[in-house]
Amino acid sequence: MKLVFATNNKHKLQEVRDILSDRVEVLSLADINCHDDIPETADTLQGNAIMKAQYIYQKYGVDCFADDTGLEVEALNGAPGVYSARYAGDGHDSEANMNKLLQNLTGENNRRAQFRTVIALIIKGEENTFDGIVKGEITEEKRGDSGFGYDPIFVPEGFSKSFAQMTNDEKNSISHRFRATEKLNDYLNRIYE
Repeated sequence: MKLVFATNNKHKLQEVRDILSDRVEVLSLADINCHDDIPETADTLQGNAIMKAQYIYQKYGVDCFADDTGLEVEALNGAPGVYSARYAGDGHDSEANMNKLLQNLTGENNRRAQFRTVIALIIKGEENTFDGIVKGEITEEKRGDSGFGYDPIFVPEGFSKSFAQMTNDEKNSISHRFRATEKLNDYLNRIYE
């Protein structure tokens, strides 16, 4: 089976390919010659994931899935949430986003947070969504140099290492994206038994 993953993020693409490799050939947007700037203007993770999947399905007519991920910090009322990638403003990078988050948590004792991924799948016009959550906390400073996004400042519950200090296999076995992708995988297994 072939499914298009509506992303240009090489890290996400590799994570999902690793998880789904037994059953699904995961194609990238580049594989279908899509170089569009796909809109992500919804105010929820689920809304953005559905918007991206619908865009690809309607324009290219291929079965596909899309995701949106956010870091939700309890002391910041769930921020940055759906704005995680643009938290420090348009044109800023992960480094600026992390610095802003750490600055906003200065002096804050409650550092509980969660990463949440929502995947929207469209197969033959039918839509389904799957979510994955990993709880943890925000560190006082960056730790580790692997991973991407907010990984250097997020330590999942039950661990002493940040996501950026873990190997890909360690992170992929517990991450929010892994949990959402596992639900997607279970669904695909059920409909294609």
